[in-house]
Amino acid sequence: MSTKDWLEKDFYKVLGVSKTAEADEIKKSYRKLARKYHPDSNAGDASAEAKFKEVSEAYDVVGDPKKRKEYDEARRLFGSGGFRMPGGNSQGGGGFNFDVGDLFNRGGSGGSSGGGLGDILGGMFGGGGQRTTTSTTARPRRGQDIETEATIEFAEAVNGVTVGLRMTSDEPCPTCHGTGAKYGTVPKVCLKCEGTGMQTSVQGGVFAMTEPCTECKGRGLVVDQPCETCHGSGRGQSSKTMQVRIPAGVQDNQRIRLKGKGAAGERGGPAGDLYVTVHVKSHRIFGRQGEHLTLNVPVSFTEAALGAEIKVPTLDGLPVTVRIPAGTANGSKLRVRGKGSVRRDGTNGDLLLTLEVQVPHELTDEQKEKLQEFNSASEHPDLRAGLFGSS
Repeated sequence: MSTKDWLEKDFYKVLGVSKTAEADEIKKSYRKLARKYHPDSNAGDASAEAKFKEVSEAYDVVGDPKKRKEYDEARRLFGSGGFRMPGGNSQGGGGFNFDVGDLFNRGGSGGSSGGGLGDILGGMFGGGGQRTTTSTTARPRRGQDIETEATIEFAEAVNGVTVGLRMTSDEPCPTCHGTGAKYGTVPKVCLKCEGTGMQTSVQGGVFAMTEPCTECKGRGLVVDQPCETCHGSGRGQSSKTMQVRIPAGVQDNQRIRLKGKGAAGERGGPAGDLYVTVHVKSHRIFGRQGEHLTLNVPVSFTEAALGAEIKVPTLDGLPVTVRIPAGTANGSKLRVRGKGSVRRDGTNGDLLLTLEVQVPHELTDEQKEKLQEFNSASEHPDLRAGLFGSS
């Protein structure tokens, strides 16, 4: 039955009931008419056979609560073959009337059979509307994205590293190679969605909603004899080790996207992406500040006071010599250029040194004597005089 038939036929009139008739009344009338026009009771009567088919067709619609609701809504919107605008009538008075067949792909003067309202309503009446979709080829599906984690050393995060990740992902079933069908059989295009994997339903008779097909679960294909391994899904779990390059300069808990390294697609669709959350172990002495490395360097009281040249380590293992100016205060900063983390452009950040002046906790008598002589020979202002100034 076409969608046009749904709108032009008055099924209530065929069954001899009103539009407000209850389900029991409709069933009772149908049974009465079915017995009256049944072919077994009217052998050779073509008109009775036609009437029996008409009654059965009518009851198939209004005897089903869901179909009846859709039928009533469609008749309310489009009338009995004509579409009427509010405030008008079929012949004038501000309204207009035209054949509903033009809406449902009957074809215009140019002979076109596509683009009608039947395409818009789609399967509103259980598949009665004509569809203009000509291709029944199932659409490609993109593979799923995969999430994983990797833990690397501090130096590896600074310089970059290639790590092997063992992952379990959703891949095409190795037995049926992704078809979902038993060996020796092939899947069929889903008739409900015509291979698109999507279905459109009309809510309240007006609004259309598209969602994955309930028959094929969005695959666009159905199988009569499912694969014994994947049970018809076409997917299977696979474990593999992949070599992944972690770029230099990666930060702790940074999420890296590797395009096309996720699960394989279906029917020629692209692979998904791989997302790796990187965890960086802390270093015994070095820290990080963006693109720079940091290092706390202890220096003696005399080195800070008199100045000195000292050696400090770098992450690559080769020490560098740093000059400490005389009179350096505790917490002073020094910079060693080019000894930091690798930037995106291939250059390096710096190594930032924080000097920590160490004051001895215990002194020998000789050291105390020398320091007393130093203190007596020093002429310096009261360092705390500013604390007692007027407010």
